[in-house]
Amino acid sequence: MKHIISFSIIAAALSLTACKQKAEEAKATTFTLTDTMLNRIGIDTASVKPVLNELRFSGKITPEDNKVVNIFPVVSGYVTHLNVSLGDYVKKGQVLAVIRSTDVADFEKQRRDAETEVIVAKKNLKAAQELNESKLNTERDVVAAQKELESSEAELARVNEVFSIYHVNKGAEYNVVAPISGFITDKKINQDMQLPSNLSESIFTVAQIDEVFVSANVYETDIAKLRLNMPAEVELLSYPGRKFSGKIDKILNVLDPETKTLKIRIRLPNPGYQLKPEMAATVFVRYEDEQTLPAVPAEAVVFDKSRNYVMIFHRKDSIETRVIEPLKTTAGYTYVLSGIQRGEKVITRNALLVYDALND
Repeated sequence: MKHIISFSIIAAALSLTACKQKAEEAKATTFTLTDTMLNRIGIDTASVKPVLNELRFSGKITPEDNKVVNIFPVVSGYVTHLNVSLGDYVKKGQVLAVIRSTDVADFEKQRRDAETEVIVAKKNLKAAQELNESKLNTERDVVAAQKELESSEAELARVNEVFSIYHVNKGAEYNVVAPISGFITDKKINQDMQLPSNLSESIFTVAQIDEVFVSANVYETDIAKLRLNMPAEVELLSYPGRKFSGKIDKILNVLDPETKTLKIRIRLPNPGYQLKPEMAATVFVRYEDEQTLPAVPAEAVVFDKSRNYVMIFHRKDSIETRVIEPLKTTAGYTYVLSGIQRGEKVITRNALLVYDALND
């Protein structure tokens, strides 16, 4: 009997020792964030938000319509000087090109004739006035001479106005002048080129681009979701990772018959002229649903083995790997149907690092 009791005591002692060893082993294997790792992660709190929807459209940069000027030559002739290149910035009144033309020579002849007629009319008026003082003609003759002078002066003023409007030089040269300040966005002439008299195309296009538009195509299914002044973000191939913010400035009321799309315009400021006409653009327009759900930063979600996880942070020695059911990810947030509640803390930055450390 004594042997049986002793054996029982020994077995109980061995069992207690084994339990302690297991507990110590479990404690030793509990995952704890080191201070270094703690400094490398980010922690955020799940919050309930209206579900944000995102529309994406393709488009391009265009200058403002009323800040684009096409320049047409008013004369035919030979291009003797070309002072600008495509893409150059020009100031209002700057000479872009010089054309030598027989049309200009004809204008010059008209001006010389008009000047001569004014000189003759002045002499005739003076002679009529002198004859009238000598009683050798009537007052009617003086009035007629005065009207002739006025008519000649009006014709000379008209010819000079033509010279001013068309920037015609003396001789046979015609200056092509920039009507506004801006950039040369199109150029169809070269030096030593002969311009025909029936040319109907513009030879230069000048555009002001201190402000620009993004023109985007919207499919019929998305038209009802848009309204004026909705915020929009624009991404460009030329500036990866950078977003430009603007608003929907105009929604056109006519569908393109070929693409069956509606055009919208987003106005963007353009300091430094970084945005160039014809740049390809992607437009993002976001709007809220009536539905609200818990939301976490998208970087907090880890996808592994066909499931989505978040790392719930309780303490640095208590981190939980939890399965969630996401609805969608928009504008950097993931909206969650189940698996997380408002106020719970999740690891954001380097969540995958912590996930691998816990689950490998």
